[in-house]
Amino acid sequence: MTALRAAIIGCGAIAPLHANAIASMEGARLVAAADSDAGQAAAFGTLCGCETVPDYRELLTREDVDVVHLCTPHHLHARMAIDFLNAGKHVLTEKPLAADVPSARRIIDAADRSKGQLGVVFQNRYNEPSQRIRQMIDSGQLGQLLCMKGAVTWHRSEQYYTGSNWRGKWATEGGGVLINQTIHTLDLLQWFGGEISAVSGAVSTDVLDGVIEVEDSAHACITFTNKVRGLFYGTNAYPVNSPVELELVFEQGTLLQRRDCLYLWKDGREQLLCEPGTVANGGKSYWGSGHQWLIHDFYDHLREGRKFWLDGREGLKALEIIAGIYRSSDHRSTPVTHSGSHLN
Repeated sequence: MTALRAAIIGCGAIAPLHANAIASMEGARLVAAADSDAGQAAAFGTLCGCETVPDYRELLTREDVDVVHLCTPHHLHARMAIDFLNAGKHVLTEKPLAADVPSARRIIDAADRSKGQLGVVFQNRYNEPSQRIRQMIDSGQLGQLLCMKGAVTWHRSEQYYTGSNWRGKWATEGGGVLINQTIHTLDLLQWFGGEISAVSGAVSTDVLDGVIEVEDSAHACITFTNKVRGLFYGTNAYPVNSPVELELVFEQGTLLQRRDCLYLWKDGREQLLCEPGTVANGGKSYWGSGHQWLIHDFYDHLREGRKFWLDGREGLKALEIIAGIYRSSDHRSTPVTHSGSHLN
């Protein structure tokens, strides 16, 4: 089996997790990494045993690079993804797909023209609770889904933003808690709910006003075409990183995710359906355990010549919800109609 040769662009906190996933696969090899920070690149290269370069463009024409992992700040995703797709490389990008919807659509257009594939890292779809929830929706074993809610109450300090040259700014991060921390939960809500007809919500800066340009808190009501209503709340203003909470109410029972465990409440009894898996080496607990599974699945699709299911159009959906919340907030919570997408 010919090995797929990979490069990682951006050697920050998330990059070692990608490197570990590549190292754990047969038929995959990390050959290079790029970062404009020479010290950070050198340390990463020593850790992973790969070549490092200061400019990602040095890798565009390299014949020994088949797959590129984008682990860079949000505002760099579009330019880099389009460059690599135009060069015929496969691209796996961390969320968000881009810093805004128009840029994301340009990436999708480039992917449509490219011989390379595009994948987006929404690793929480691969966590066992998410997989079980989706299976139970598809099977109909609890009847129709009626409503659902998701809550993310996390903490980000002033130093988290002041110590960065791109976080907390509209031009480089594209938003705040919505686009960086809670985008995974919004992605799950739309994956569970299906096509969206309207989004209404509001954003605020409750604790970090004067530190960041963007929001640290947000809430939304998401209306799906199947009449399911989804409520969402997210914040970076909580003093601790509390586990994400999800609740899905069906005709014949309720699924609840608490502390990364999935429970079924039915007939007055609560049953544990699954517990959290082991977090891959190099990850933070709130990233979940899905990164390795997603990266393995992406590479399996590439080897087998199959189209990866979590592609640019899938990655765009959560970004469109976020744009809808921002527009709604700007218009004093007037519901924003939404084109949405169907379940896959």
